[in-house]
Amino acid sequence: MEQHRTRPPQRRPRPPQSPLRPRGAGAEAGAVYRVPAPTTRRVPPVMLTLRRLPNPRLTGLGAGLFAAATMFVIGCLDELLFDGEPLVYGVLFLPVSALTALWVRTADLVTAPISVPIAFAFGTLPISGGTSGFGGQTMAVVTALAVQAGWLYGGTLVAGLIASVRKVRQMGRRQRARDLATRGGAPGTRTGVKAGTAVARRG
Repeated sequence: MEQHRTRPPQRRPRPPQSPLRPRGAGAEAGAVYRVPAPTTRRVPPVMLTLRRLPNPRLTGLGAGLFAAATMFVIGCLDELLFDGEPLVYGVLFLPVSALTALWVRTADLVTAPISVPIAFAFGTLPISGGTSGFGGQTMAVVTALAVQAGWLYGGTLVAGLIASVRKVRQMGRRQRARDLATRGGAPGTRTGVKAGTAVARRG
């Protein structure tokens, strides 16, 4: 007798299922939609450069000492390299004023416009060209301040503007922290109040 060979039943390959739709779910009930990735803002190269710069937080006394020491060094270099040129000293006074107002901590912002003129007067000692003696040196410094009054006022104005902007931003952060604490704080809990206080103290 001839034996008929029976072939094993071949299974048809199932169509690949979409990874977005779970197996056994309906088209509408089991549909999963991909959320597009959030678009990131492109930061300008200038802002990236500014973020890489050092950003210390000095006290009022520390900011005053920084400004005075820097201006004295600038005065010595000006006398050594440029024979006490007032223009060089005045131009370099502007960035020192800006850095003093940027690096002082927010609690001592009011000291920035005060310490900057003192640092300017202290830095004129090497370039004032006064005679020996306290009286002669004092008169030379007063004369140098009168001649360079424009640079003195300009640097003080720069420090005052930067300190004012930082103060306004600090007040805005505190106000937002209070609003956040008011919205998020439930009655009987102090979580929202603590979070708002922590955000306000970061400034």
